[in-house]
Amino acid sequence: MRRERRDPVDLLLAVFGVLVFVFLFLPILVIVVYSFNTGRLLGAWDSFGFAAYSRAWNNPVIGDAVRTSLVTGVLASLVSTTLGTIGGVALARARPGARWAGVLTALLAVTLITPEVIDGISILPWLVTLGTDGGLSIVNNGMVRLVIVHTSLALAVVTFIVRARLRGMDEQIEEAAADLYANPWNRFRQITLPLAWPGIFAGALMAFTLSLDNTIVASFVQVPGYTPWPVYVFGTLKVGLRPEIAAVSTVLLLLTLAALAVVWAVLRRSGDDNTSVAATLTGG
Repeated sequence: MRRERRDPVDLLLAVFGVLVFVFLFLPILVIVVYSFNTGRLLGAWDSFGFAAYSRAWNNPVIGDAVRTSLVTGVLASLVSTTLGTIGGVALARARPGARWAGVLTALLAVTLITPEVIDGISILPWLVTLGTDGGLSIVNNGMVRLVIVHTSLALAVVTFIVRARLRGMDEQIEEAAADLYANPWNRFRQITLPLAWPGIFAGALMAFTLSLDNTIVASFVQVPGYTPWPVYVFGTLKVGLRPEIAAVSTVLLLLTLAALAVVWAVLRRSGDDNTSVAATLTGG
């Protein structure tokens, strides 16, 4: 049988695509490899070992930064998931042409496309005004500040994921429950919430990963004693990176990949194909 010759253009594009991915992911692989460097500086390889992980574990400053990031991620995920579920259900069940739905969608979209530098510049004076002039002393707490800004950035993602999930569901199920005299709360608790659960869970994990990755806005609003891990890493660039940074970054990378894998598995288990999974994750 005669083998078909591949188009040289297709082959060139395939090679180019592979090179692009190698260029993007090779630095991550380098960080993972150098996390096993026993030397004192990240860029100076000494020998293979787990000394960096041990030093990172026994470093209280690194521990506080990681703990702040994890706690902030969990709290921001809970708040943004609660609000995003409400918003996603409202948008999915809005009447066609509803003006408020268009306005809400536009506002949420703006939060996604606005540069984080602009977010930080605008949110910091507002928090200072509320905490100082407004008398809301709770806003001066570093953890509260981080949760507020991380929630505002993740809210749109959760809302769009829940909306996309519910738009693929049959509304006649909820209508049948209403015909059986189920009140709105029981319809939401027994029908809507179980149907939307895969999207809600996926949105919660996405919000958590987005919180772990946030650097720019967090650097604007963080206060001493509540420095998240990305901001701590950014600050160490002034004095030089150490293998401990690579070690903790590797652990958080694995945590993030595990969360994304769970998101993919949950959406796949719910019956979505690959196209639907991608559309749900992007809010399509």
